[in-house]
Amino acid sequence: MDYGTFQGIVTLVLLLIFLAIIGWAYSAKRKPAFDEAANLVFDDENTPKGSKE
Repeated sequence: MDYGTFQGIVTLVLLLIFLAIIGWAYSAKRKPAFDEAANLVFDDENTPKGSKE
């Protein structure tokens, strides 16, 4: 196996890993977890109700 073939195989493996991550991130079963994580910024449970901070 020469260096060019090795580079092609590595590129293909990295492309497949990238596509798997994209598929995982956009899968419907992950949406509730991502929605919850996105709304953590707006969670003000630790702030007193009369506080202006």
